[in-house]
Amino acid sequence: MIAILRAAATMVVLFTVLLGLVAPLAMTAIAGAVFPRQAGGSLIEQDGQVIGSELIGQGFAGARYFQPRPSMAGAGYDGAAGAASQQGPTSAQLASTLRERVAAAGSQPVPADAVTASGSGLDPHISPENAARQASRIAKARGVPVERVLALLQKHTQGRELGLLGEPRVNVLQLNLALAALR
Repeated sequence: MIAILRAAATMVVLFTVLLGLVAPLAMTAIAGAVFPRQAGGSLIEQDGQVIGSELIGQGFAGARYFQPRPSMAGAGYDGAAGAASQQGPTSAQLASTLRERVAAAGSQPVPADAVTASGSGLDPHISPENAARQASRIAKARGVPVERVLALLQKHTQGRELGLLGEPRVNVLQLNLALAALR
């Protein structure tokens, strides 16, 4: 009996070390070697200072900027609190929240991503339709022609991955940085 317990304990320790330490460290090393930018968080720097990541959304205040999707992650885009709201399609609270967001969005048709949070609450992308809907507000606030804002939007629209996966999208941080560079 002791021999069986010793063998079982040895296997538990062996697999704990192998799968809990060696495998994750190996994957981290491979990711760092093959995809160093992504493994480092895809950080965006400006004037030598990190201002965000291509992978994590952040809020923007004011009419001069494109607004991201709503976030359910803590106090807005808190990476430590990233999670879904856990509210399903039959949730009265979700229905109430969506009605409020749609009413606040105005009378135009509202793209779904303008009023719904992503699964993590940290999605850095919006749909081109959501961005185009915001273009006239931004053009007016910045005093530039709406065509210029739409051209910038077109330039920063990313297509489907490999031509078939996902939907076209716009990274809000990158678009707002390009918008800030407009003169």
